[in-house]
Amino acid sequence: MTDRTTTSPAGIRGFRAGDGPRLVEVWRRSAPADPVTADRFRSLVLLDANFDPEGLRIAVDGGRVVGAAYAVRRLTPMSGTDLEPEQGWIPFFFVDPAARGRGLGRRLLTDALDWLHGHGRTRVDFSSYTPHYVLPGLDAEAYPEAAGLLASLGFRTLYEAAAMDLGLVGYRFPEDAALRRDELTARGHRFATPYDDDLVELLALAGNRFTPDWARAIRECLAAGTPLDRIVVARAPSGRLAGWAMHGAYGSADERFGPFGVVEEMRGTGLGKVLLHLVLERMRARGAHSAWFLWTGERSPAGHLYRGAGFTTTRVFRVLRREAVR
Repeated sequence: MTDRTTTSPAGIRGFRAGDGPRLVEVWRRSAPADPVTADRFRSLVLLDANFDPEGLRIAVDGGRVVGAAYAVRRLTPMSGTDLEPEQGWIPFFFVDPAARGRGLGRRLLTDALDWLHGHGRTRVDFSSYTPHYVLPGLDAEAYPEAAGLLASLGFRTLYEAAAMDLGLVGYRFPEDAALRRDELTARGHRFATPYDDDLVELLALAGNRFTPDWARAIRECLAAGTPLDRIVVARAPSGRLAGWAMHGAYGSADERFGPFGVVEEMRGTGLGKVLLHLVLERMRARGAHSAWFLWTGERSPAGHLYRGAGFTTTRVFRVLRREAVR
């Protein structure tokens, strides 16, 4: 992920059959902090309902794949009928280290932006695309040259997302969380693994009160066989669903925590803290050595909750946006 000078003999074209294995190999060399496997590339890119082969811009030099920039726009709505006609995304780009210093990164990104503009996209984000983002945004510490290149092309930081981790070796359910659980239970709140019939309400809550992408993640992981005991739901004394927490929803990664949500009117009651620790307790019981996730605001209420539970920030990602000049 870099750019240094001005020209490159490489040609740029769309994705073709046979490019996949070579792209994966170049990706590994180009972004060593974030390598990808063939099956993950297949799931995140090739099987995405919004994938357009022409949007995956590939640089080829002497028959060798030397870089790529992925441009994507919605062909199917995330929810309802909204195709977000002004919005495009660039989830990733990279240049082989051996091909750097000739302006290829700039050429690839410019080509990808031109492709999106040709499809009417006047706003482009790096790289908060759902449902299949690779990373939440740019890790400027890991890829400083990419940060400079994106800035030079007009991308500006919208916000930052923190990835956090917690070691679970020696984990114990905290006494204050246990006390709060008991107090809430005495008031009529219930914490439990959901039954099949509960999933209708859970998916509606996740999709309507939080984000359709969370509802999609829950639906897809359960359809793929993730056991229901990876989820803990909380019900208010009235019986309505007030929140949930879970693990193992993304890519069968059992140590990945989330999605996790509590309805706004129940925040500040300790419900989220109890849900968080009920799931961490289950994760440790299953032999997990750590819990991790990719995306929260460090200074958000959720960020403070995670820090209070012992999570520490491992990476910070910048979500970037470029607006076309009108």
